[in-house]
Amino acid sequence: MTYYVSPRHRMAQRMAQLENNQRSAVHIPVNVFAVEDDYLLSAYVPGVDAKDVKIEVLEDRITISGEFPIFDNEDGKSLLEEIPSGSFSRTLRMPTELDASKAEAEVVNGVLNLRVSKAEVAKAHQIKVKIK
Repeated sequence: MTYYVSPRHRMAQRMAQLENNQRSAVHIPVNVFAVEDDYLLSAYVPGVDAKDVKIEVLEDRITISGEFPIFDNEDGKSLLEEIPSGSFSRTLRMPTELDASKAEAEVVNGVLNLRVSKAEVAKAHQIKVKIK
């Protein structure tokens, strides 16, 4: 089922949020790739320091959260705000269990790069068949 929201309706909702000083939820775009025994994630987090990004790995889920800086202009009323601001959180479910102890992350040019290994139980094992 496709649900269409007209641009006029979307603008009215956004203006109502601005009048009530509400900020809409920030959605961060993420790419996920499976490479051998690891998952590689890239998330777009411009303007966020690496120390302000929180990553949680639990079972088969990865949660990325943090906060974009809030740009307030006290000189006038905002007409359009497209630069993300405020808190964000994104939870992704991977196809297999994860090994949090081998996770590595860095932020380079506003992109969070995360490598998380698959748990040993999720990896394929070869079993030698004995002939009797």
